[in-house]
Amino acid sequence: MNILFVASEAHPLIKTGGLADVAGSLPLALRALGHDIRLILPGYASILEQMDGLQTVATLSLPVTTAPVTLLRGNFPGSELPMYLVDSPEYFARPGNPYVDTDGNDWPDNALRFALFGRAVTSLSMGTVDPDWQPDLVHCNDWQSGLVPALLSQHPKRPASVFTIHNLAYQGLFSWNKFSELALPESFWSADSMEFYDQFSFIKGGLIHADYLTTVSPTYASEILRPEFSCGLDGLLQHRSTDLTGILNGVDYQVWSPDTDSLINSQYEATSPQNKAPNKAALQQMFGLPVRDDVLLLGHIGRLVEQKGVDLIIDAADDILAQDIQLVTLGTGNAALQSRLQKLSAQYPRQVGTHIGYNEPLAHQIEAGADAFLMPSRFEPCGLNQLYSLRYGTLPIVTHTGGLADSVVDASDDAMADGRATGFVMPHADVTSLSARVTAAAELFQQRPKSWKSMMRTAMQQDFGWDRSARAYEALYRKAVTA
Repeated sequence: MNILFVASEAHPLIKTGGLADVAGSLPLALRALGHDIRLILPGYASILEQMDGLQTVATLSLPVTTAPVTLLRGNFPGSELPMYLVDSPEYFARPGNPYVDTDGNDWPDNALRFALFGRAVTSLSMGTVDPDWQPDLVHCNDWQSGLVPALLSQHPKRPASVFTIHNLAYQGLFSWNKFSELALPESFWSADSMEFYDQFSFIKGGLIHADYLTTVSPTYASEILRPEFSCGLDGLLQHRSTDLTGILNGVDYQVWSPDTDSLINSQYEATSPQNKAPNKAALQQMFGLPVRDDVLLLGHIGRLVEQKGVDLIIDAADDILAQDIQLVTLGTGNAALQSRLQKLSAQYPRQVGTHIGYNEPLAHQIEAGADAFLMPSRFEPCGLNQLYSLRYGTLPIVTHTGGLADSVVDASDDAMADGRATGFVMPHADVTSLSARVTAAAELFQQRPKSWKSMMRTAMQQDFGWDRSARAYEALYRKAVTA
């Protein structure tokens, strides 16, 4: 099949979250299955600076700008995967990340920026731009590409479309005044299309108009049909439930595998988990903590937002740290949570280390050096760090939600007895549950070291590579194209 994969970020070119990991891995896995898949991204200045050998495919005239828009083509770094970039300096040549400025505020013209991106994608999808190629299917991701299925719906002969929800909490909502600037059909401003409680919703464009919907884990696909997880969209999602499926994200084991990871202190394998020890010592030294192999070292990496349960970690800290436990955290986000973590480090300087910011090498070292990984998310569409943690033998402590529920087997008596256990699962995202499962982990670590090492080996042998996920998407694509 000819497949156009549409995303607003892709690792290693630009990343703010899990979408970038998916966009940087899934197309490569699908290409390995023999498909002509191509990635398209906005032409952010930071991406253009990293790319060599870009060629101009076409110059586009689009309604939302008077300046010409250039469609560029090159190859995704380190691969033969073709990649298009929508180059519009007016909208994409600016500092900050793809969605916010350097102060963390949303760009005020985000509606215009991603409407322009959506129009450029639609032009390419309809075969009017690249004379040598047209997709059979367009795979859109999150609200930034939600306009594409809506625009494609205006054409009687069009490619099939799939829309993936990576996090329903981010919907791309804009006022009527913003909608009126986008030169879109008036019919889009209706409850049957993209109007949502008197706002214009980019994500509804995908949810209503795409042929098939996916999200990034089976459990999250069922959760978003319920009001407490749907962010107000449960009625629409229930209506489309027969077209909705959950496909768990994969892991790029060429990047995240302790036996080949060049970013960690000491490489190790499932057959030699004892070689993990030098990474723990190195991590403790990096954070200025006492170097001890007999203390349970917990790690946490992620956006510092309430969704991730960072406040629960802080609120449970006194109970957790009353035990013989250390904690290191890496992340950036909510200023109040950042401040609370820093105060926690000051209060417990021999037990807690905090690094505010984004640091990819440190993230790898935390995965390799920690004994267990804290991920008490209130909701988690898929989650990637628990998948990384499994491969590194860093036993996840997670909430029973979304992709966490689909990937971690709790250390219950039965699961321990038959060798299935890979982590510790909290029934609810609350302080009591978190404290209880951390205590259970500490007791197993300190009192039953052979059982702990056995769980490590089981966790490291789990396979969440992209090939499994790619084959599931391939089957859905064939269904969409032949429908």
